[in-house]
Amino acid sequence: MSGGIMQALYNSVSGLFGFSQSLDTISNNISNMNTPGFRGSDSFFENVMDDDGTKIAGTGQDTTEGQIEQTSTDTDVAIQGDGLFMLKDSEGNLYYTRSGQFEFNSSGQLVDSANQYLVQGYSPTGSFGNIDISSLKTLPAQATTTVNMVGNLSTAQTTDSVSDVTVYDSQGNSQALTVALSYTGKTGENTWAVTITNSSGTTVGSGTIGFNGDGSPATGSNTIAVTNTSGGTAQSIAFNFGTPNALSGATSVSGSATSLTAQVQNGHGVVGVSSESFDTNGILQLTYGDGETKAGPQLALATFADESDLQTIQGNLYLPPQNQTAQIGRPGTSAFGTIDGSSLEMSNVDLTQELADMIVIQRGYQASSRVMTISGDMLQQLYDSTQSGG
Repeated sequence: MSGGIMQALYNSVSGLFGFSQSLDTISNNISNMNTPGFRGSDSFFENVMDDDGTKIAGTGQDTTEGQIEQTSTDTDVAIQGDGLFMLKDSEGNLYYTRSGQFEFNSSGQLVDSANQYLVQGYSPTGSFGNIDISSLKTLPAQATTTVNMVGNLSTAQTTDSVSDVTVYDSQGNSQALTVALSYTGKTGENTWAVTITNSSGTTVGSGTIGFNGDGSPATGSNTIAVTNTSGGTAQSIAFNFGTPNALSGATSVSGSATSLTAQVQNGHGVVGVSSESFDTNGILQLTYGDGETKAGPQLALATFADESDLQTIQGNLYLPPQNQTAQIGRPGTSAFGTIDGSSLEMSNVDLTQELADMIVIQRGYQASSRVMTISGDMLQQLYDSTQSGG
């Protein structure tokens, strides 16, 4: 008889341990319900051989995707579909996560906000490694080579000028040029004398432009060449006055008002990145201060044959399952999902379900505790009866 009571006692103790471990899993899920990219876990009970109670056989991850929410941070990213981001610590260890809460450090490397681990991806040339934009943070200076003159020159107004035409040399230095025009009359075509001066008043270019009877630029007389000297370096700039024989760019129509303006087509000083964003393929699109855009590095994703066996390190950070090798690739290709920029995947924890499971665990714990109490009472009664019988 005592053997059966002792077995009941052992079974109840195993139940208490099992329910306690399961409660630990539930509490971890609830505490991480607001952790981006966190995946909840479930505990699995199994019967111990020879009816020796129960134990936790292990835990498994819920691999369903969490809800994706928009954020105001350009470097936040979420995965639509399969895949995990890859992170590397200072010792070269790789970790995996669904949380795309990233930022650039002072060195221009993309890191996760929580641990400052380096995000892995592909450089613009295709090499795999840390995502690094240190060489892309600024655009080098570019010299101006083309200025397009747009608008009308009315012969009713014999002079016109366009000032503050800002151009750049190869060192990124800016200079304001002035375009002065004077109507010289009609000798087969309407002709204008053009003089271009720099900010010091020095003439850097001059010539004559002509227009056909319909007001379109005449062939061979629609461009003024400028040689601007800045910092000791000669710089050639073409001032284009429209397309020959076409009413586009600059025109000279007497019945219309004068409206000539200058459109600088290229050239800039050293400009930095003004904003960045990730496209659906995980490619970082960089926008610079002058409005120019440039494609940067691309995020890498990893998948495993069974992601439910990922080993949780902390919160939303995982190690690969044992005996599984990561398949690595680019977002939007093969088995990999796409990227939502300025977004984060929230935890997939269902609070209602967790609270319901907690109530079940509580009832099981109470029942096991009750069995242990009754088993103890019965053992005490058995002991007392043997003492009184002696």
